[in-house]
Amino acid sequence: MIRQYSLYLAWLVSLIGTGGSLYFSEIVGFIPCSLCWVQRIFMYPLVIQLGIATFRSDRGIIPYTMPLSIIGMGVSLFHYLKQKVPMFDQVLPCTVGVPCSGQYINWLGFITIPFLALIAFTLITILLWLGKKEQ
Repeated sequence: MIRQYSLYLAWLVSLIGTGGSLYFSEIVGFIPCSLCWVQRIFMYPLVIQLGIATFRSDRGIIPYTMPLSIIGMGVSLFHYLKQKVPMFDQVLPCTVGVPCSGQYINWLGFITIPFLALIAFTLITILLWLGKKEQ
């Protein structure tokens, strides 16, 4: 059942991820750091690409969208480690604007905005991989 709707579910996750990032920046007023912008660069196109592919039932888009979600997942993981592991804060320090190690939210002691992005990119990657298996 999940494989049949994997493209739609991946699109839905990308919509929620994009909506969440816009909510935090435009409504709540959190200023995105440099790594947040990089994550947005990889998430926002997924909404358009997966939306069109879902509408057309075109699983041929999966090889083109999978790299975006995998790279976004890597950036999110690095950003999350930068927030939670002091050693990573010294690697590629954010010197302009908001510090990348800052945590606007810290729900339950481990859920931060990069963690939410990491979960979204991971779900999208898994769903696309499952969708590719159905072809």
